[in-house]
Amino acid sequence: MLQITDFFLMTDLRILLWDIDGTLVRSPRAGAFRDYTIPVMESVFGTAGRLAEMSVSGMTDWQIVLEALASAGFTPEQVRGRVRELRERYVAELERVSALPHEEPLFQLLPGVREVLEAAEAHPRYRSALLTGNVEPAARLKMRLVGLSDFFRLPGAFGDDSHDRRDLPALARRRISRRLGIELLPTQLIVIGDTPNDIACARHFGARAVGVGTGRVNSVETLRPHNPDLLLPDLSDTEAVMRAFDSL
Repeated sequence: MLQITDFFLMTDLRILLWDIDGTLVRSPRAGAFRDYTIPVMESVFGTAGRLAEMSVSGMTDWQIVLEALASAGFTPEQVRGRVRELRERYVAELERVSALPHEEPLFQLLPGVREVLEAAEAHPRYRSALLTGNVEPAARLKMRLVGLSDFFRLPGAFGDDSHDRRDLPALARRRISRRLGIELLPTQLIVIGDTPNDIACARHFGARAVGVGTGRVNSVETLRPHNPDLLLPDLSDTEAVMRAFDSL
């Protein structure tokens, strides 16, 4: 439990809620996730539906599965009935694929990520947690593979919590408030992501939204109309990023 002894910490504490794919890390090629997702869906459901043709940027893992399988006649209830099996096979396949020899790592840190996380870790105003469409075991695995696990000791919110990303900030706030022993306000949460859905889920809850133009699908210009509180081209300038966070 966080021991709040300073009024500054009580009122100015900010929780940085980080998206993963396109914000912290990127696969070396577009659509690489299909290599390990389609076989798993086919093994559990006999089909991957229309996953091969879908644009999934900003979607939660369960939203992707539900929408992909709807065209094959699967109901949400049928999909949810096999969620545990699907998650176990998916994470096992991701573990297997990540252990194979690759010319490039399966997941690569985006520029400036580690430096910004280190700066936030060293600052009394900030704590970091994950808010991602990935199911939690996959999210934790990705962070382990790129050496970022130690930055995310707080509970967060994940794609297996809800198919609707808009539900995730409230879940994160409840879990983190319980862990820290304080009641965080929505405005003390800062959602950082590379898609309009990241911005929308922050807005839905009343959290701050930071758009980062490092995703494959969305640029700074396509994120701008969604009106994030901050819009950053990338995280490469640590001092500029931290000054931007300080304004929220």
